[in-house]
Amino acid sequence: MSENGNGKVSFETIKAEIKDFGRNNFIEIARKKATSEDGGSNEFLSITRGYYAQDGTKKYKKSLTIPDDAETREFVAEMIRTL
Repeated sequence: MSENGNGKVSFETIKAEIKDFGRNNFIEIARKKATSEDGGSNEFLSITRGYYAQDGTKKYKKSLTIPDDAETREFVAEMIRTL
């Protein structure tokens, strides 16, 4: 990405899956791509919790990003399964 941290970064959602729970809550797990002005890009996974507003729009509350490497994905998946 940008070395000085001042360049603009655009984000693209490649694929997302949503699981509703509770009254108006959801968890979204997505694969996203960040691309900087200088052409550098990085794919990552995003786990986001949110809720549906009264008008039905999605409101995002908290998000966690995970590097897109096999070891990290496997660690997170295993911890979710076993904890």
